[in-house]
This record gives sequence, C-alpha cells and structure tokens, in this order.
Amino acid sequence: MATDPRGKAATLALRRRLLSNSCRLFFPEDPIKIVRGQGQYMYDEQGAEYIDCINNVAHVGHCHPLVVQAAHEQNQVLNTNSRYLHDNIVDYAQRLSETLPEKLCVFYFLNSGSEANDLALRLARQYTGHWDVVVLDHAYHGHLSSLIDISPYKFRDLDGQKEWVHVAPLPDTYRGPYREDHPNPAVAYASEVKRVVSSAQEKGRKIAAFFAESLPSVGGQIIPPAGYFPEVAGHIRRAGGVFVADEIQVGFGRVGKHFWAFQLQGEDFVPDIVTMGKSIGNGHPVACVATTHAVARAFEATGVEYFNTSTGSGGAGPAAMAHGPSRSAACRIFPDRGTNPRPLHRQADSQPLRHQGSPVSVLYVS
Repeated sequence: MATDPRGKAATLALRRRLLSNSCRLFFPEDPIKIVRGQGQYMYDEQGAEYIDCINNVAHVGHCHPLVVQAAHEQNQVLNTNSRYLHDNIVDYAQRLSETLPEKLCVFYFLNSGSEANDLALRLARQYTGHWDVVVLDHAYHGHLSSLIDISPYKFRDLDGQKEWVHVAPLPDTYRGPYREDHPNPAVAYASEVKRVVSSAQEKGRKIAAFFAESLPSVGGQIIPPAGYFPEVAGHIRRAGGVFVADEIQVGFGRVGKHFWAFQLQGEDFVPDIVTMGKSIGNGHPVACVATTHAVARAFEATGVEYFNTSTGSGGAGPAAMAHGPSRSAACRIFPDRGTNPRPLHRQADSQPLRHQGSPVSVLYVS
C-alpha cells in the first residue's frame, strides 16, 4: 500500500494515461476510488462506507479472516506449479468431489473462469470428435478468443457468429415465448434446442457440446424451468455432444438451496463437464474443471500434457495473493457453518442505509 496515497483525480489521470479505454470503470462519470474492503463493505479514500452489491467474486466477503489466514500461512511456505506432488491440490480436489455427483470425479485446476471454459471446449471436442457448439442467446462464457466465439453477448459486436456456433433461445419464462402459464415450458424450450441441433445436422455439422450457465447471469439472471437441462442434455447427447454447465458466476452455494446451480434441475441431472471460477478463490485467480473419467481419458489419449503454472501447492505470488489456500477456506466456510450465503438486496426506499450510526451508500449496477 502506498505510504503517500494520491488523490482520486491524480489516480484517474494516471489510469486514463496508462490503461486502455477498453478497461472500463464502474460509474465512469464520477468513479469511486475504493481502497479497502471488509465483509460486505467497501471504503473509499475518504473513508465513506459502501455496501458492495456489485462484486461477483468476493464470495465470503472482502478480507475474510479464514481466507487471509490461509493465504498468509501458505505464502510463507511454498508457491509452485502443478507438476510437483503436493497435498493441497489433492485435498482440495477431494473436498470438491464431495459436493458433486459421483460421476464428476476428475479435476483440472486453472487460473481463471475463461481458462476453465476454454479447457472444457477442448475436452468436449477431443471426447466427441466433433467441433460445433450450441449456446444460449445473450450468453457470455469468457474473454479468450475461443470463448468470444461462443458468447453472443460479445461476438455480435465483433466478428459475428461463426458457422460452427448455433444459438438457442434463452429459457426465459418471464419474457420469452414460453412463459410461466405454458403447460410445459421446460420441454418447449428444450425443443428449441433440438430444432437448432437438427438444423445444424442438416448442414452436415456435428455437435461437440452445449454450453450454458446453470443460471444465466449476463443474459438477465434467468432461472431455467425445472427439467429443462435434462431434456436438453438428452437432445445433445443423442447428437453425440456433451453438456457443459458453467458454474463460474453461480456456483458455490450462491443459488441458496444447493451448492451448485445445476442441482436446481433435479437430483438425477449430471452434466458431463462443470466449470468453476470467481468465487472458488474468493476473488483470487483460481478456477477448476470437473468432468467424468470417460472425458478425461479421451483427453489423456492425445499424449499432450496439461499443467498449470499457479495451482500446484495452493500458494500465491505477489500478484495473485492467496489464490490457492483461499479456495479451500472459501469452500469450507459455508458448509462448516451449516448454512448457505444470504444475498444482499438493495433497499427499495431512497433513505441512506445506516451501519453503526453512520450513513452507508449502496453500490449496484442496474
């Protein structure tokens, strides 16, 4: 931390000079300079307190003592890549396996959600021998080139839709064509996926995977109707593809009733691949892919090694503080307390919130 903190205007001027305009700020007209966080609160350089309703990564709160302690302890011992034998990586994989269906029993650890989804795409293509991907409209799966290509939220403003990408309607029962008063919206929306698959096959295309956030977030916080994923998985698997559940934004108890959002679709539904990020490391750069033995073995058959620079010992480098140990700490906080996280909601009235007698502002994105 700087011993002589500069003012907000000076920081903003430096940012505008040194960083690309593509790296956008929240509230660009009057940016907030955040210098500290604790729990659900964030503080600017003047000491003003805000309730953080924006952050999608600090899953158990800013600077949670268990996360900080775990990071500090590991930083004093070791930080290395995944080629070395170490207890942390296998202990954490075992802990994750206890939260997932039994079939999802092989794990890859990575630095980011984008890297996880890119690996999931590679796994799917190697396992199926196919290339094409079905995605939901408005979806976002990451900022690597491979993922921009399967993210309608992004590619429509760039190079457009590739011939190997096929877009199905969002299963939105509030705004979409099949709403809550429909006799079976799950089957109706799944039939749209079947139609998309059939159309692709008529053109000689072969489906490798269906990618979907288990609860589409960028697409508008959509809750798919119960039974939709099992129906879709049936159509995709009959076409020779696999089902990839993107849990990067919504996993780790964020849906309340279940640890994983795909579990909202029923106890019997099991994706072929699950990707994780963001909350897995409480905001530090950690991600994971979980899959089946069959998919992993097909990937291994290529003879091409997979490793990751930063996920061997669960250590941390100066720029990636606590990414490894924090994931174990963050993963165990809710289960150990026997509860799921309680979401924050913005106050409906215009009165300032108060915390311990002081006015509190609320950060949110509309």
